[in-house]
Amino acid sequence: MPSSRRTAPHTPVMLNEVVAALMPRDGAIYVDATFGAGGYSRALLEAAQCTVWGIDRDPAARSSSDDLARRFPGRLTVLQGRFGDMVRLLAGVGVDRIDGVALDLGVSSMQIDDPARGFSFRADGPLDMRMDGTGKDASMTAADVVNRLAEPELADIICRYGEERLSRRIAKAIVERRREAPITRTGQLAELVRRVVAKSKARGRARGKDSIDPATRTFQALRIHINDELGELQRGLMAAETLLRPGGRLAVVSFHSLEDRQVKEFLLGRSEAGPKPSRHLPPVAGTAPTPTFRLLGRRVVKPSMREVAANPRAQSARLRAAERTAAPARQAA
Repeated sequence: MPSSRRTAPHTPVMLNEVVAALMPRDGAIYVDATFGAGGYSRALLEAAQCTVWGIDRDPAARSSSDDLARRFPGRLTVLQGRFGDMVRLLAGVGVDRIDGVALDLGVSSMQIDDPARGFSFRADGPLDMRMDGTGKDASMTAADVVNRLAEPELADIICRYGEERLSRRIAKAIVERRREAPITRTGQLAELVRRVVAKSKARGRARGKDSIDPATRTFQALRIHINDELGELQRGLMAAETLLRPGGRLAVVSFHSLEDRQVKEFLLGRSEAGPKPSRHLPPVAGTAPTPTFRLLGRRVVKPSMREVAANPRAQSARLRAAERTAAPARQAA
């Protein structure tokens, strides 16, 4: 979920569209792989007499599932862990085939709204950003990154994961500041980035108008790096391919271009719409793998104007969905 918005944690984005894509039915097994506050799980459980396994790396999510589990006895269980590990997590409870997976990417509203978690640039707190208390490395926090990494590496992270045009200037300012004292608070970092952006705009080096807070991209970059979010996404997509039975469905909601591009390329590469050999070259046996997914629609699904008006954080959301074929999972082939 996007880090630039704050809203009530119980408002899942594009809920109706995700449920429609998954087509819940009686007796089926679904995975809400980014459980959060359980919005998608609740909708699936209400739509059919199905079973839902929730997965979330944040320990707080599991504790928030108790009421929902009591409402649907025997039909909902939440497992703590990363969705990239869902094959192993589900194998531990005797599940090796499922009928649908929902992925709602990014940071949750509950995490943003708690200043102690260190995700928000709007409220001062410790510069942490670890989704599960461990992050990519057991001792790595956002404060560790900004205070320890060399300037070129820091600039590369901000540019690659934040798509920030001023990444070098921001990295330089961070290194200069930390020589005086470590940067340990979200407020410190946010204010530093804002000053760099404001100074660059005053000098005419940053063009165009931005409707988002100048610290947004830098905070996004650090969060993605700390939690290895793009690596986790790739592992999660491959896990879904392994677990989904023929006809099972995958629905992924992303909130920025890096995520959406990765989902798009994965699904295109594993569908009939993927790259094909040139028609000007002779056919070569085995060069065109059998598609493992069938795209549900050629275009990405965006939230309605009505939803965006009611829930502004939905504005950047994008939904891509696909149906599993009977072909073996690509990584197992």
